[in-house]
This record gives sequence, structure tokens and C-alpha cells, in this order.
Amino acid sequence: MALKLENPELTTDDGACWVVKDEAVSVEFADAPGALDSAVGRNRYAAGDALLTGSTGDRWCVSRDRFDAKYQPEAPLSPGEPGRYRNRPVLVLAKRMNVAFSVERSAGGDLLEGKAGDWLVQYAPGDHGIVAAARFDRVYRAQG
Repeated sequence: MALKLENPELTTDDGACWVVKDEAVSVEFADAPGALDSAVGRNRYAAGDALLTGSTGDRWCVSRDRFDAKYQPEAPLSPGEPGRYRNRPVLVLAKRMNVAFSVERSAGGDLLEGKAGDWLVQYAPGDHGIVAAARFDRVYRAQG
């Protein structure tokens, strides 16, 4: 049975560390609402949201307002055009989990499921993700 996390707060967790992601991704923008199945669970999206494919082949979605704040187009692309984007380097908290677990992306949001060894990531209070261990090792770097 997996551990179900209820809005975990990593700022007070001694097992958490600060990391930064460095990755170029391929981006499309949704024409209509829908859902895609990521490696850790179903991701629902609205029209206009960004549909990302990472360097490891993983797929996920990001709401349009969050996407514009978190990613920048690679030249010669203009913002809002489909194509290649790079994440803006931002520190986030992460914790490697030793047991299978689940967490909602946000309160009442999609339920994500991780395996033992995967990472719980907190982007902001109440904003969580799960990153598979192999992917985490490839695109995240520990900071100070």
C-alpha cells in the first residue's frame, strides 16, 4: 500500500534538499481541454495549456500562466509558438522517497503516484510533482 501524502510541506522537512532543473523541452499548446498520461499519473489540461515532452521522453502539462513564468523559448522561437523551450532556473525543494507514495498536484488536482526511490518535488506551497528517479538524476542538480 502506498503512502498518501496530504499537502506535504518540504520547507520543514530535514530530508528535503534544494535543487534546480536544467532541461530543454518540446512544447505544443492544447487546442481543447483533455488529459495525457504521464509517467506518474493522469494530467488534465485546459485549452491553451502547454503540453511538454522532456529530454527523457516523459510527457506532462503545465497551465499556460505557469508555463509562461517557468519556461522561455529558445531562439528564434517567439513566446507562445510551439517548439523548443528551456526552463528558467528556479530553486525548488525535493525529497527522495523510500516507499511508494502518492500526492495531488494541487488541492483537489490530479493524483500522482511514485515508486520507492522517486522524488517528491515542491514547486511552491500546495504545488507538488513526482519525478522518477532516473529522470531526476538526469535533469536536476543539488544546490548549496
